[in-house]
Amino acid sequence: MKPWPFLLAICLLAGTAVIVESLSHGEVIPNKKPFADFPLLIADRWQGRELGLDEEILQVLKVNDYMMRIYKPIPSGRGSTMRTPVSLYVGYYASQRTGATYHSPKNCLPGAGWQFVDTQIVPVRLTKDQTITINRVLIQKGLDQQLVLYWYYDRGRVIASEYWAKGYMIWDAMTKNRTDGSLVRVMVPVETTPEAAFEVGVSFLRDVWPLLQEYMPQVQNSEVRPL
Repeated sequence: MKPWPFLLAICLLAGTAVIVESLSHGEVIPNKKPFADFPLLIADRWQGRELGLDEEILQVLKVNDYMMRIYKPIPSGRGSTMRTPVSLYVGYYASQRTGATYHSPKNCLPGAGWQFVDTQIVPVRLTKDQTITINRVLIQKGLDQQLVLYWYYDRGRVIASEYWAKGYMIWDAMTKNRTDGSLVRVMVPVETTPEAAFEVGVSFLRDVWPLLQEYMPQVQNSEVRPL
């Protein structure tokens, strides 16, 4: 195995903070709706409740805004049998120039005792006209399994790769004077099969997607590009 791709990735990550910090004059900090106002009722199909995070965790994450919620399906009365709850976490950073940045699930989940069983990058069709590419990860702790869907939502882009996210952050710091970004993570317990959990997660994403865009910093429609 050739070592240069790994070395290139290390150099990119190591150089990001230096480059972005050097471009820190008068950064544009966009306005956004606070996640505290994010609806607990979504599409009349999901009822949520806020979980919050401990102050110690927030001090490590250094987020400017976040939400950590559980959403449960609402019985439809039309024969729906879906009962699996979904966890939604969004961590937002108004600026990533000074080292405050999202923590990759590849680091934080193993730190919490979860083992990665399977990792894929998959397309998810949200609407007839829009498909995004995100991470699909199966994790396990003891006998418990969870399916994790996550991506980075940065300045109108949906990005699966953390390396591409860093690269675009440098580019946008130079061309737009912006480094704001978010980590969006959905977790679904595997009650039967990973495929069934994936279907629950995708169903939730389709319902929550329009709202998520409303609560991210506003961009022009032409700037929203799934990668």
